[in-house]
Amino acid sequence: MSLDTIQEARRQVEICNACRYCEGYCAVFPAITRQKAFADADITQLANLCHNCRGCYYACQYTEPHEFALNLPAVLAEVRADSWQDHAWPRGFAGLFQKSGAAIAVALALAVAAILYLAQALRPEEGLGFYAVLSHGAMVAIFAPAFLFPLAAIALSLRGYWRAVGGAPLRAAHLIAALGDAAKLRNLSGGQGQGCNFEQEDRFSDARRRLHQAVLYGFLLCFAATSAGTVMHYALGWEAPYGLFTPPKLLGVPGGMLLAAGALGLAWLKTRADRALGAARLWGGEMAFVLMLALVALTGLALYAATGTVLVPALTALHLGFVLGFFLMTPYSKMVHGFYRLAALARDAQGK
Repeated sequence: MSLDTIQEARRQVEICNACRYCEGYCAVFPAITRQKAFADADITQLANLCHNCRGCYYACQYTEPHEFALNLPAVLAEVRADSWQDHAWPRGFAGLFQKSGAAIAVALALAVAAILYLAQALRPEEGLGFYAVLSHGAMVAIFAPAFLFPLAAIALSLRGYWRAVGGAPLRAAHLIAALGDAAKLRNLSGGQGQGCNFEQEDRFSDARRRLHQAVLYGFLLCFAATSAGTVMHYALGWEAPYGLFTPPKLLGVPGGMLLAAGALGLAWLKTRADRALGAARLWGGEMAFVLMLALVALTGLALYAATGTVLVPALTALHLGFVLGFFLMTPYSKMVHGFYRLAALARDAQGK
């Protein structure tokens, strides 16, 4: 982590602690007021509590041209990104995929190409739907490691973060409080319910919070659909493809629509927001990640819509390639921010 960035963040946090005008804005400012001195770990924890709603910047009397030149959202965004990179496992991939949209695009292209190749080499002699393109056994062999490895990498990353910020053994009450805040995305409304200042500067808007909720709940519905399909396949012997009025489709279709709409909406908001109030060097990687989420959802919906047509083989390979790329990049892309933010909220609950 950059020492200069930490020092600058500490300077700004100490000024905020003396001023306290923004004390009720979000979880960051009550956390600031609970202490007088800030170690590097304290700054890292505050950075991961920050949801970059930017309300504090537009309310602050000490931003430029004042000599204090405060820009707390930007400096905390830099510290936050550095913390993900410092604790990532293996470490080398984090900076690459956080900073570069081109790297994400190349990785996705390679993932799609790999699935296309495997679909040709491992094409089954029989099967229905996408299982006529790639057998169930082949899918399990490819995607089980691609799913389990990121989970292990994220777990190791979070363990490093938790130790660094001095987290105590987690109790149920702390986790429930963190999950409650995360489910409502309370801090994306500035903590006061007025809304976020992300894309309209000093005007409030709930658009970012609602779009984040669409992505969150869309993703969870898609995961639930996949889980339901797994149970139906292994426990009930009911193999894909599944009809519309079955759990995988009743969960997956609305989930995909929510995920696509939320991701595309967030991409649009990013084009309207002031890059100087975030980690500007990461803008390309963040935008590529958001668009990757949208592509995962859109190709999945397209695959379902094309059921029974000649487009199924090509759309299957395309969709599975995007899914594979998404899984493999999760620990090293913006996706990891959700796990860190939940950990930061749980750690904050311990300090109250």
